[in-house]
Amino acid sequence: MMVSDKFQVTVIGGGMITEIQLLPVLYHMQRSGLISDIHICALDGARLAELRSAQSLAGAFPGQSFIPHPDPDKVDPKQKCPDLYKEVLAGALKGSIAVIATPDQLHYEMLQVAIDCDLHVCIVKPLVLKYAQAEDIAKRAYERGLLIGIEYHKRFDHRSLMARKAYREGRLGEFRLAQAQMIEPYYYRDSNFQNWCTCENTDMFTYVGCHYVDLVAFITGLKPVSVSVYGIRDRYPNGNEGFLWTDGRVIWENGASLSVVDAIGYPSGAAGGNAQGLTMWCQGDEDAALLVHDDQFRGVKCHYNTAGNQPGDTKYAEPNPDYFQLIDQGGVGLTPVGYGCRSVEYIIQSCLRAASSSSLTERQKLIRQYDKEGIMATPGNSSYNELVIEAARMSILNGGREVVIDNKTPSVRFRDF
Repeated sequence: MMVSDKFQVTVIGGGMITEIQLLPVLYHMQRSGLISDIHICALDGARLAELRSAQSLAGAFPGQSFIPHPDPDKVDPKQKCPDLYKEVLAGALKGSIAVIATPDQLHYEMLQVAIDCDLHVCIVKPLVLKYAQAEDIAKRAYERGLLIGIEYHKRFDHRSLMARKAYREGRLGEFRLAQAQMIEPYYYRDSNFQNWCTCENTDMFTYVGCHYVDLVAFITGLKPVSVSVYGIRDRYPNGNEGFLWTDGRVIWENGASLSVVDAIGYPSGAAGGNAQGLTMWCQGDEDAALLVHDDQFRGVKCHYNTAGNQPGDTKYAEPNPDYFQLIDQGGVGLTPVGYGCRSVEYIIQSCLRAASSSSLTERQKLIRQYDKEGIMATPGNSSYNELVIEAARMSILNGGREVVIDNKTPSVRFRDF
């Protein structure tokens, strides 16, 4: 099937999330005739060589590959190219799609470059680290008719969509208290996390706690009004210091409270991939209401003959069938399924829809539609996340001091006592 060159996709970042989620979805969409060439730009060619030879991808998508930048066959694979992404984005066809999958602190600059190159964007969460940056991105993108989709994949878990519908129908009463957790595997400390997820750049609440802050807002439609995050400083194997254990509290406009704990602290030898879940207690007219999402236990238990060859693989395992799996559904190779797949597909399909229109007016109309629907996170409908993140960074760097969010201004400030 012939596909327009305009449906080219350029990925910036060759890390873990690109390998296990983004690239499989893009390969599947390419195999299905929805997108054309896939370009991937990473910090060095060595990582792209690893990605190109990954057996899990080769077996699932035989005969498919991507165009690497830098090309490890032409330049020293160890040579670092931190600014190459600018050249790669500039070389992409105007109106095509960029996927940004890099450390949090790099997002704002890369988004600006992508917009200046007239590219629609799918970006991993969080969008940026400050509210003013989110507003700037929203304004720049809208002026050019460029769609920006933020990949908060928990929105596309059917549990979340069921909860959103039930809450907004009044069947769950009014949100009062909630507890959430996302504890990532301990072996992450030995990965590239130790080079970027450091105290001066970000923290575990900002990196993964934002999932559940976004999810509570997605379900209830409420906005956060204050944040306090306590972080424990810990050392990575390379000596860098990170907030590897965090405890956050978010107060909402109706007085409700969400507590979120996050860490790189789930035992590497444990059965699941991590520990995660959300419990919400709500108040009805005559009784309490309850929502429990046990995102850690998905009803599958296996004991294999041998452990797998990936970090954290164990003989006894409780694999997650819902986030992302590659399964045999007939045809060539394997098919990606799960809400991690649905999320990326939804954003890319939305960008393709925008890319198909040459009319600025029509593209701006489409942006307003996605903003209003609120299913896909955009800079225009989810900048409360950036207010939370900005407040959280202020708080964690000041020992957990409470930071107030003014949604009218909008702005953040330390609470006065």
